[in-house]
Amino acid sequence: MVLIGFLTGVGFQVGIAMLGDMLGIDAPAHRSLLQIKELFDNRWQFDVQTFGLSLFVVSAILLGRRFAPRFPVALVAVIGMIAASAEFHFQARGIAVIGEVPGGLPSIKLPQASLKEILALLPVAGSCFVMIIAQSAATSGAYAARYRESVDENADILGISAANAAAALSGAFVVNGSPTQTAMADSAGARSQLAQLVFAAVVLVVLLFLTAPLQYLPRCVLASIVFTIAVGMVDVKGLRSIFRESRGEFYLAVFTAAAVVFIGVEQGILMAIVLSLIRHIKHSYKPHTLILTPDQTGRWSPAPASPGLETAPGLIVYRFGADLFYANEERFVSQVRALVERAPSKVQWLIVDAGAITDLDYSAAQSIRVLLDDLRLQGTQVLFGRVSPYLRSDMDRHGVAAAVGEARIFSKLHEAIAATHEVPEGENPERR
Repeated sequence: MVLIGFLTGVGFQVGIAMLGDMLGIDAPAHRSLLQIKELFDNRWQFDVQTFGLSLFVVSAILLGRRFAPRFPVALVAVIGMIAASAEFHFQARGIAVIGEVPGGLPSIKLPQASLKEILALLPVAGSCFVMIIAQSAATSGAYAARYRESVDENADILGISAANAAAALSGAFVVNGSPTQTAMADSAGARSQLAQLVFAAVVLVVLLFLTAPLQYLPRCVLASIVFTIAVGMVDVKGLRSIFRESRGEFYLAVFTAAAVVFIGVEQGILMAIVLSLIRHIKHSYKPHTLILTPDQTGRWSPAPASPGLETAPGLIVYRFGADLFYANEERFVSQVRALVERAPSKVQWLIVDAGAITDLDYSAAQSIRVLLDDLRLQGTQVLFGRVSPYLRSDMDRHGVAAAVGEARIFSKLHEAIAATHEVPEGENPERR
């Protein structure tokens, strides 16, 4: 959900960044809102020829993607526009070109920097580190989910680290899991590491032999190609699916996309992570709680826990949908008390379905021990069903198991329910 919002936000951000070159308008700002403002302020620079070329390239790529997905329309457009620009002197006609591109292999050497320069670069390096890790993890996770593949984050980080070490020694740009370049590789049909080797070989050939023709490539053509990649990253179908299934997750995905566009990629990712954690904590604080109740056919089925309901006369089977810790212990205790006190008939047995509880902290254990004592005085016996080994360990450590009674703790729910029928009323099941 966050990953879909992230890629959608990156798509909008990159698309906005490309509009300046596509329209022939200067918009050098780095933030999307400022770029939009510069497009409006410098609208008098709008160039019809530049826009016409952009519209032609975008239309050709989108139509090719629709009707001939295997045909390299973008590559043909680049080659064709380079040839046309050189032949008809686009630059002299007011159409901006990318200009001279340095060629040859990079030189391998240690970077020369003073201590003062290193200290000045540390904050920038730290920002790059956060952005690279966050952006690369989000991108790899999104595409892995799309193709139902697993991600080895440690291998990704190791590869990125090695690539950045090589970049530092060769004077290249920092390396990261770029969403736009990943989307471009994906649209080209790349599905394995072999594709990366082919890309590297192509770059090597261009650096050695083809940098001279690149100077004639119109900037609007390059921007148009990247724009179509950005359009493909806007996952409207995915957002619609999230909206149908979970409004809360949809709003989080939209917020993530908006944060990436208006604040920045790294800030947007971090804010999305924080909001996701808050949403998770909110669920843990106020989890779903259920009671097994008889339906119209008489079969037991789960229903939202509400005082006044019971599973059967004298029996309540209650499920708490989260781990028990200091933030939600009061909710657990108060709801159990309300269920017992307002039940239609006197509750002799309360079964806690602990299938969703894997952890019990000290504070919650204290509250549960007090609750067990109070319920015992009222004549209500408490059993725990579907207790995992992890929860059992916590119950033993905090003294809850001793307070409940070893014979009233079960690994399966049906065993706990059966125990209420096997033990006569008033008999202590620990004496069986």
